[in-house]
Amino acid sequence: MKFDTIHHVALICSDYKASRHFYVDLLGFEIIRENYRENRGDYKLDLKLGDCELELFAIPGSPARPSYPEACGLRHLAFRVGCIEDTIRELQELGIETEPVRIDEFTQKKMTFFKDPDGLPLELHE
Repeated sequence: MKFDTIHHVALICSDYKASRHFYVDLLGFEIIRENYRENRGDYKLDLKLGDCELELFAIPGSPARPSYPEACGLRHLAFRVGCIEDTIRELQELGIETEPVRIDEFTQKKMTFFKDPDGLPLELHE
C-alpha cells in the first residue's frame, strides 16, 4: 500500500459565514467549490492550499468541539511557514491572536498556535 499525499482535511464549523470569512478572506485559502446542500441543510466549502484541500462543512446543530481535556480525534491543523514572525504579524494585523512563539522540543523549529472561529487550534510551524 502506498499513500502519495494527504488529499484533504475535513472540518465541521458552526457558523458558515464566519468560517468562510476566516479561511478565505483572512487566511487566503482559494475556493475550489462552494455548495449549499439543500437535502442536508448545510454548506460544503472546498478550499485549496498548495496540493492539499480543506473541506469545511457547516452543519447546523453540531456539538461544540471538546477542548480540555483533549478528546480523541483531530488535535490541530498545522501550516508550514517560512518566517513565523512575519506570519504572526500578518495575523495580528487581521485581529487574529496568537500564542507566544516556542521551540518544538523534537524538531527545534519555531511554532505557535492560533484558533479558528470554532476554537480549533491551528499551528504555525517554521
